[in-house]
Amino acid sequence: MVAGIRAYLTSSGINVTHAIEQKRLILSSGHDHLIDGAFDPRRMLEMLKQTHDEALKDGHAGLWASGDMAWEFGPAGDFAALVEYERGLEAFFQTHPTISGICQYHADVLPEAVVRNGLAVHRALYINETLSRPNPEYRAV
Repeated sequence: MVAGIRAYLTSSGINVTHAIEQKRLILSSGHDHLIDGAFDPRRMLEMLKQTHDEALKDGHAGLWASGDMAWEFGPAGDFAALVEYERGLEAFFQTHPTISGICQYHADVLPEAVVRNGLAVHRALYINETLSRPNPEYRAV
């Protein structure tokens, strides 16, 4: 996924190497957010908050983040904490206007129940590069 994103950004005219050197872009496939191979929503949210705060401290106007849900939950694919994480993430986005992002749910890879749960917790859907809309499946807490 990282190689694909890097190639896409490069083909769009972005000097990826320069952006990384300037700390304007971070591409990662590390699993530092896992604890003993398991996903911990609090740890992931804390790491995101720390990255957000560092971006602001470094003089950036904000942070845009994207995560591939199949990758974020680790090799075990245990999605038990999905809704807790996504609700926490949505709350973080609502209380911090300097962050935005996209949670990637690949319907061809993830179990249908995982995709359905993901749909319930986000206000908007981004279908592709040019199509986004309010999420009719969103259920506020």
